[in-house]
Amino acid sequence: MSVSVSVQPLEPHKRRVDGVVREVSVPPLVRPVERGSLADIPFDNAHQAPDDPVLSRKQPDGRWADVSSMEFAVEVQAVAKGLIAAGLAAGDRLAIMARTTYEWTLLDFAAWAAGLVTVPVYPTSSAFQARWILQDSGAVACAVENKEQARLISVERRQLPALAHLWEFDTGAIGVLKDLGRDVPDAAVAERRAGRSPSSVATLIYTSGTTGRPKGCVLTHANFFAEVDNAVELLHPVFKSVSKDPASTLLFLPLSHVFGRMVAIGCLRARVRLGHAPSISTEDLLADLAGFRPTFLLAIPYVLEKVYNTGRATAEKMGRAASFDRAARIAQRYGEALEAVEHGTGPGPGLGLRLAHAVYDPLVYRRIRAALGGRVKYAICGGSPLGHRLAAFYAGAGIQIFEGYGLTETTAAATVTPPLRPRLGTVGWPLPGTAVRIADDGEVLLSGGQVFGGYWDGERGEPTGAGPGSAAGSSPGSGQWFATGDVGALDEDGYLTITGRKKDLIITSGGKNVAPAPLEDWLRAHPLVGQCMVVGDNRSYVTALITLEPDGLAHWRQMRKKTGVPMRELVQDEELRGALQRAVDEANRLVSRAESIRKFAVLPVDFTEENGHLTPSLKLKRAAIAEDFADEIEKLYRR
Repeated sequence: MSVSVSVQPLEPHKRRVDGVVREVSVPPLVRPVERGSLADIPFDNAHQAPDDPVLSRKQPDGRWADVSSMEFAVEVQAVAKGLIAAGLAAGDRLAIMARTTYEWTLLDFAAWAAGLVTVPVYPTSSAFQARWILQDSGAVACAVENKEQARLISVERRQLPALAHLWEFDTGAIGVLKDLGRDVPDAAVAERRAGRSPSSVATLIYTSGTTGRPKGCVLTHANFFAEVDNAVELLHPVFKSVSKDPASTLLFLPLSHVFGRMVAIGCLRARVRLGHAPSISTEDLLADLAGFRPTFLLAIPYVLEKVYNTGRATAEKMGRAASFDRAARIAQRYGEALEAVEHGTGPGPGLGLRLAHAVYDPLVYRRIRAALGGRVKYAICGGSPLGHRLAAFYAGAGIQIFEGYGLTETTAAATVTPPLRPRLGTVGWPLPGTAVRIADDGEVLLSGGQVFGGYWDGERGEPTGAGPGSAAGSSPGSGQWFATGDVGALDEDGYLTITGRKKDLIITSGGKNVAPAPLEDWLRAHPLVGQCMVVGDNRSYVTALITLEPDGLAHWRQMRKKTGVPMRELVQDEELRGALQRAVDEANRLVSRAESIRKFAVLPVDFTEENGHLTPSLKLKRAAIAEDFADEIEKLYRR
């Protein structure tokens, strides 16, 4: 296990150029792990705290049954022996294609105990996407969740000569592996574990591929240790619980994504009770949250926006929309006042604000907390900026938001909101052990122990070495940096704000640089807006394509008695467009006149992964959208 250096967030070290902060670093809170691998975590837990509940599984009757450290270690051992019995050699790649389930995490740790390298595949991947990842990684085995996925992989088997095994969770794959390994001695697993070190490859996680074929990011056990150990120490009240409720979380983010994967590992490392929620449909997720009752959540902004918008829609149905809006404004002011007192820039909420907040807590804020299970005190949010307004609202409603920023190449978070020092609207300081630098062109550069060593070379079957602009094992101050492709800025206190992707920057025909992300993020938070793509490269002004959010639109139709209006007519409805125009006007307040959205088109379809407009992590595929809606874009520029 790691050795703590401190449990308190440290002050960042700042470097200025011409009076502007251009580089920030934070010392590590833990010493680097010098031996062993992630495979040791279940066995260390079983030795140190055998009876502690580390996981929880939902039973057929809806109850949640805890799994102790010892029970999980025994199961990991049994499955690892099955993988060895199946003929998988140390270093072989095992692909996992499933939703967020207990079996996913179990097989992940069992594979590491058997000396394997795991390769996540999004459960929504197409046959081409799955085949590419299996081919490029050279996977010799693949575990899928259900028959549909098994059928998808089976169709591609002729083009996957290295794939010797295909297992299916729903038909008892875990039991099959346990039975297969019954005669394998425990010493065989111990030998495989002993052969792994922090520098060994743990996983190949393939990027979303917004512009081309996904690339496999080679992440080592050391990368994960540097990430999770510093995060657990920094976010002490989240992972170590300072209240009467033991720390726990219900994970519904995909384990195929580095964010969800990092958190699952972090929870096992810190012995935080972890549950899995495979379905993210509103009804299923709310039921799972109510049954599990987590103390903290990992979320993307979409989920927090959905909870907020659902709360407002419910209030509107009850004729209390104005009351909800007032409660929201009070929560935002309350959250901002809490932030000010923590920074020493204000006295905190005044008497009037505290009284108003107390009035609305049982009426509104408690209902928001109840929707998340009733015990949630913290939420770690990543993927895209949440925005100042919603971050302040949730803080005022009693849920502290820790925003983070990172990439697959940085094993998830490279920056995070420091406890007791939030700065709403930013993605915080560098994670301890990490440094952030802003290049001359505004690009964000990162350095730290969690930064990957390079991409996977599928033809050679090994890492390529250093990734673009990066070096393996780089550390703050070492002079080795990973160029993220994101554009951002550091404020005077070292907090990072991300303004967009470098390649996504729009340059109008008048030469104005426009970062589309702030406008898109603001609009996407509106209850009627599903997705938004800002357009304007080489054009005389900025426009936008807007899609409608199904639940928000259904509520709007119901309230205005327009349920029977066809979608193609509805997108031209003056009342609907008026509501969207007001949202656009609000978003335009964020930018200058030259950067503002002048016109917008409302599309009768949504952007989805299925129609090729979103990646599995819900990022816009801008080129595909621009091509498919070229006519709609051209109409926005006709005089």
